[in-house]
Amino acid sequence: MERLKGRVALITGAGAGIGREIALTFARNGASIAVVDINQEAAAAVAGEVGSTGARAIAVKCDVANPEEVRAAVNATVHAFGELHILVNNAGICPLRSFEDISIDEWNTVLAINLTGPFLLAQAALPYLKKAGSKGRVINMGSLAGQIGGIAVGAHYSVSKAGIIVLAKQMAKLLAPYRATANSISPGTTDTPLTQAWPEDTREGLVKQIPLGRLGEPRDIADLALFLASDEAAFITGATINVNGGLFIG
Repeated sequence: MERLKGRVALITGAGAGIGREIALTFARNGASIAVVDINQEAAAAVAGEVGSTGARAIAVKCDVANPEEVRAAVNATVHAFGELHILVNNAGICPLRSFEDISIDEWNTVLAINLTGPFLLAQAALPYLKKAGSKGRVINMGSLAGQIGGIAVGAHYSVSKAGIIVLAKQMAKLLAPYRATANSISPGTTDTPLTQAWPEDTREGLVKQIPLGRLGEPRDIADLALFLASDEAAFITGATINVNGGLFIG
């Protein structure tokens, strides 16, 4: 069953990891995909993978912290497909830095990409999400760190993810009159190229704390994103849904 047939999704950070898996999962379920990433080659490669499923795709290079590039990405999506139904704010960076060692420049960079970027995307996409009505969706990629503070990650990352969770709640209120929804997914540590670059002892220490005994997989997140984007989730909005193997239950 093509649960997203006829819908158009713009997914940031879709050149690898969770974003790539969401793009492919949505494509297999009938959506057309704007693969948005700061790495043009990575975006093009994933757009090719999406195309191999039979779905339509475009690759868009975009620095989500740049307002002009964000507007251009949204415009390119609408120009290619005629409409926009689903925005997935997935792009982000996650430096491992002790609190004492975070510079103001690094703090500003993390907040710009992880929080200001989603705001800019939501703002640029808002007219199209309203027009999408009950098919309109915003899905923000939060984090366990944004709910309880980071275990291994820096404070700037945790703060940015707390902000993106609240941004989804704000968007939920704004979109409700149009029957569109906004929610956050809050993953625990997930096995992606980003976390694969972490020291092995850091990864092993995290696994030992997870009751289900493993890191998350991109597919775990993508399956939930598919549900939230589908008609089955039409009455869920303003929610933060945890996908963390039991590390945080609350």
